[in-house]
Order: sequence, then C-alpha cells, then structure tokens
Amino acid sequence: MRSREEMLQAVNYDEAKVPQFVVPSPLQKADGSTVRNAAEWVNFQRPRVLEMFRREVYGESLPRPDRCSFQLLSCQPDAYLGLATRKEIRLQFEMVDGKTHSAEMLLYLPNQATAPVPAFLGLCFKGNHVTSSEKEVRITGQNYPGNQDLGEDKRGLQAERWQFPEVLKRGYAAATLCYHDFFPDHANGWQRSALSLFYAQPDSPAVRARHTAIGVWAWGLSRALDCLEAEPGVDARRVAVHGHSRLGKTALWAGAQDPRFRLVISNDSGCGGAAMSKRCFGENLEIITSVFPHWFVTSFAQYARREAELPFDQNFLVSLQAPRAVCIASASEDLWADPRGEFLSGAYAGEVYRLFGAEVYSPAQMPAPGGRLSGLVSYHLRAGKHDQTWEDWQHYLELGDRFLK
Repeated sequence: MRSREEMLQAVNYDEAKVPQFVVPSPLQKADGSTVRNAAEWVNFQRPRVLEMFRREVYGESLPRPDRCSFQLLSCQPDAYLGLATRKEIRLQFEMVDGKTHSAEMLLYLPNQATAPVPAFLGLCFKGNHVTSSEKEVRITGQNYPGNQDLGEDKRGLQAERWQFPEVLKRGYAAATLCYHDFFPDHANGWQRSALSLFYAQPDSPAVRARHTAIGVWAWGLSRALDCLEAEPGVDARRVAVHGHSRLGKTALWAGAQDPRFRLVISNDSGCGGAAMSKRCFGENLEIITSVFPHWFVTSFAQYARREAELPFDQNFLVSLQAPRAVCIASASEDLWADPRGEFLSGAYAGEVYRLFGAEVYSPAQMPAPGGRLSGLVSYHLRAGKHDQTWEDWQHYLELGDRFLK
C-alpha cells in the first residue's frame, strides 16, 4: 500500500489524463440484455442494483429497533423572533434484550403555517448547536470522544450552511441531527454506534464486512423520518433529504433505500457519492478507502487503483432515486470532488429516468459556474469552494417549491 503522501502526489487534476472508459449502464441486466420499461426496472433491475451497492459499497441495511420512541425535550414557540417553533426531540431506540441508543433532533416549524408543511432533513457534522444562531439550542455531538466543537464558542458556526430562517420563510420545516449520534466518524467508532443495538461485537471483522458508517448514517436519516411522521406540523410524505460532502453520499444512499424521501439532494458529495469513480479525477478509491475505511464495506477497497474493473459506477446510485427528484450540486473550485464527474453521473442516470418519461440533461450540457439545470434530475455548479451556501439553497428551495408543494 502506498503512503498517504504518495497517494496525494498521484491525484489527477488534469482532464486530459482522465482514462478512457465505457460508461456502465444501469439498464444492463445480468444476462447482458437491456431493461425495456419502467416496470421491469422497478420490479427486477432496481433491486439487483440496490443489492450490488449493499454488497460492494455501503453495506447491508439495519432493521428498525424493537422499539422507537420520541421524547420532547424542549419547545420554544417564538424561535427566530417569532418566525418559528423550535422543538428538540430525543429519538430513543430500544431492544428487547435491554440495549438502547439515542439521538437528538433539532426541528424548526414555520409559525405562519396553517397545515402540515413539507420539510428539509439532513444530518450535521459538529452538533445541532453549530447549525443554529439561537443560543439556547442543546449541544449535541458528545458521542464522538474528543469532539472539539462542543463549546459555547462553536454555537452558530455553520448556521449559514443551514439557512434556517430562509427555509422557514419559504414555508418549510427544517430538521437536523448530528451524525456522530449514529456512528462517531472515526475508524474506531463502531462500539459507540447504533450497530451496538444489533451486535455484541460491532467492531468485529464480520460486522465491518457487512455494515458501514455511511450505512448507519443513512439508517439514522430514515429513523429521523419516522420521527417526522409522528410530528403533526410536518407532512412526512413531502420530505427532502440533503447532505454536504460525506453526508451528501449519505443522503444519496438514504434516498436509494428509503422511497419515502421525495427529493434527494447531494451537495459536493464527490468520490463515493455522485462523482463517477472511473474518471479517476480528484479524490479516488485508493485514498478514500485508506483514509476512511469505516465508510465502506471492506470489499470496496479491492477496486482501489482498479476502477476500470468496477461493474457499476455512481450513475447507478443516482438512478436508484428514480422516478423521484434528485439534485446534484458542485462547486467550481472543488476539484477534489470532481464537479464534472458529479455532473456526468446525473446525465448518465438519465436512461433510467427516461423510462418514466422524464427529460434529463445530456453529458454535453454542463453549465458554467452559476448555472442551473432543473428537472427530475437537477444539477448546478456554484462558483467557489467545498461548502453549502445560500446560493445552493436557492436552487434547493426552488426545487422544493416544484416537487414538494
């Protein structure tokens, strides 16, 4: 295995050095024939593709716990100067053998609503208190030992990434939970993860071969949606799941597995997310499986420096969202995440969406920075670096108005 320095020195940022490859088709069946219609995709090919990703990339799905309850921890009816009601809810998971696990949701509901509203749901990196400018929000993220973001000085640090007031003004609820609550994001996070509900030794090689942090985070998003289904102020049939970077990968995997999500948003998700692996541009499989081995099943590392041998690519993952709406977002300076590779995965997923009668952009239509392509498969390229900004949210809210309202 090469050292990290050697791997980084070998990273390709030159479009002229992207290898020639044949784009694999999600419509090609195991016998070599081609899926002919939407019914054949839904009933036969989609389950096959989903199982491929479970076996080779993100791992098996966890079941629901034996018991799940939702405890209201706080309720503030005049949050954001009367704009919203702020709720903090503990999701408590219990098994018949006495094992327990929990996570805390931060939920904002627009006060001007007269009926249940659609919602945007996403996991956060540093804790719920970092996503909001309100100083009373409970500090979360303690499940990651040594978390440096638990202090009072970290409050609101990433509030601009979440844009809660703007989302609320548009008539949406907004919810988040810290991803560390479900699986602390480090290679030794297995014992403190939700896997401990189901396994006596969650860090064993057998479990690592079957499950992943991304899989557990996606499971957490589905359990959060269960909570929203119990919330009278939310119409849980109209929920968008979103995520940035590694949590963009998670949002795509959550959307692939849970058809309850109506709109799936990937923000700068890069390698192992929306970006085409076979392009070998920016971050690649050798780097990501070496630095973050807990994100993927152990067998995924076999494709490091052997991307050409992948029997699938990330356009298959985007295809699993069909016929629901999906949005892929890139940033022009975020070459590590391969903006063109992210764009192309949406374009190449188009052959599945066309089975449902959808018009999808072509591989030749990549917009310049600031440009948007909107439809059942949407894409935008924001000028700038790896982040989630108000410019990104403007497109997401536009798509929410179109597909959730």
